[in-house]
Amino acid sequence: MSECTITFLPHERTITVSEGESLIRAALQAGVHINASCGGEGVCGKCRVLIEKGSVSEGISERLSKEDVDKGYRLACLVKVIEDVTIRIPVESSMDKSVMNLQTTPRRTASIQQMDFESLKEEGLFIPPVEKIFLTLSPPNPQNNMPDVTRLIEYLKLEANEHKLELTLPVIRKLPGTMRESDFQLTVTMIRPVRSDGKNLIINVQSGDTTKANYAVAMDIGTTTIYGQLIDLSTGECLAEAGDFNGQISYGEDVITRIIYAEKPGGLEKLQEVVVGTINSVLEKIVRQSKVDREDISTITFSGNTTMTQLFLQIDPRNIRRAPYVPTATLYPPFAAATVGVDINEHAIALIYPQVSSFVGGDIVAGVMGSGMYRKEELTLFLDIGTNAELVVGNKDWLACTACSAGPAFEGGGIEFGMRAAKGAIEDFSLDPVTFEPMIFTIGDVRPKGICGSGLITMAAVMFEMGLINNRGKFNRDLGTPRVRKSNYVWEYVIAWKDETQFDRDIVLTEPDLDNLIRAKGAIYSGCMTLLEEVGLSLDMVEHIILAGGFGSYIDLEKAMVLGLLPEVDPERVTFIGNGSLMGARMSSLTNRIRQDVVSVTQRMTNFELSETPSYMDNYIAAMFLPHTEIEKFPRLQARMKARGK
Repeated sequence: MSECTITFLPHERTITVSEGESLIRAALQAGVHINASCGGEGVCGKCRVLIEKGSVSEGISERLSKEDVDKGYRLACLVKVIEDVTIRIPVESSMDKSVMNLQTTPRRTASIQQMDFESLKEEGLFIPPVEKIFLTLSPPNPQNNMPDVTRLIEYLKLEANEHKLELTLPVIRKLPGTMRESDFQLTVTMIRPVRSDGKNLIINVQSGDTTKANYAVAMDIGTTTIYGQLIDLSTGECLAEAGDFNGQISYGEDVITRIIYAEKPGGLEKLQEVVVGTINSVLEKIVRQSKVDREDISTITFSGNTTMTQLFLQIDPRNIRRAPYVPTATLYPPFAAATVGVDINEHAIALIYPQVSSFVGGDIVAGVMGSGMYRKEELTLFLDIGTNAELVVGNKDWLACTACSAGPAFEGGGIEFGMRAAKGAIEDFSLDPVTFEPMIFTIGDVRPKGICGSGLITMAAVMFEMGLINNRGKFNRDLGTPRVRKSNYVWEYVIAWKDETQFDRDIVLTEPDLDNLIRAKGAIYSGCMTLLEEVGLSLDMVEHIILAGGFGSYIDLEKAMVLGLLPEVDPERVTFIGNGSLMGARMSSLTNRIRQDVVSVTQRMTNFELSETPSYMDNYIAAMFLPHTEIEKFPRLQARMKARGK
């Protein structure tokens, strides 16, 4: 796809975007404000722009008169960029330079780190834990009438140099028929041991040569969602991927409420039944998409937090939420996935990612393994942000970890118009520095119906930089805009009037919403600082920051730093790995090296309980302001605020 250059006047800002990009989203990336409050549907008519040079896709609406269209005016939310173009923002054209400098900083998102299968092969790490071997055996005769199992094992020892072999009972039952059905040509499926002194376990036998049909499933059991991938172990390719909401949501939004439900009579059994139901639904989708025979799926690797893992395995989780916060186990043996209700063939083996503690689970361990930080020299800080935030710092020599409760604000909880990322959720936001009129973007470019986590972060940061709210999250009530008002004893800002939304209500952001956001961001920032302090490090010693979690790729890094959600660092030092839990599960499916390393990695991850760490509360209280009580910790923001006279 070709690229196009857009110049915005009178700002003299230029940005390069892919052909076909929406003009209004390009403006946001460049830090140029264009009034827009309908979410990009073209109904408010406030985003008029003048095309001075070049051409764009139509962008014509009944909101524009024929005279305006003839002059070159278009609605920015409807325009797609098709070539280099110069755009003038009419509303801004009369502003002097000092006002133009009040525009927010250009959008900065983390670069995306993806799993590189080729590098696995180059490093000699592509050693799938499951291998298929094709055999041609000599049929028995009066001179050679050894038992079928002995015949198989002897061949593997002499011809394939395989030793320490063990067969499961289902394989022994299946073996005589399979051998004779294919004239003693068959394929054995073998799981390699994690330990060097372990046994090679033969879990299946099939007629003929099926060595090219060798597949695995990677599954992330999240509190909110469950994702699965089906992987070809011959090529490393992901053949299908699907996800669904965890059915346990109906019994509690977070792990604590689910633990409480599990303590009720029949509660644990119900939660296990529900989560397995979702797993089977996801499994059905990826099997159907890939057209793979379930008989050829040999392993399923599961990763999830400690509570989700215990609920999946129907293990009582009650002690996870009670001091001293003890999980039942952190390591689990391989077992047949069908024994816990997974709809798969009886020989498919379930592999469970180990945990570190009650609140640093297998999902975080999987992220650490998948990102490769445990094998690198550079000092790395790993953050998985959600309802709970888990943090890991270290490198190939040592690792330390902790977890803190951020609350549900980043997933829409505790926010009056908060919602999960879905169609109609406001995901991005800008503000006119003079009129305080908003520019909003929704997922799907439709009328707004709520605010998702990334939108909330950007919204609060922009309001703070523009002086709409102060460092305590309280609205400036002397700005002369009708959007700031008091309703039912609560001060709020009207993001979209009711005739611009999907329902007959104004969408607002309230001061209590901002209080919840400040508490959430304060927990994460103070968790980072406390963990670093406990291991004797300062922030400037961290060479790399990895973000993981559901909305990490959508966070505007600069805005997250303005809030004090993240420490202020060079955005070039930040990368995003997406669903780190799923990435780690997939890596384990592709290389036995991960399975061999993971136990030693968890054993050297020193866990800090923040509730038992005195400095955490001091850091938390200091972080209960925007961005922090000590703005000197955020020098770039401090310089911008000083330049604006704030």
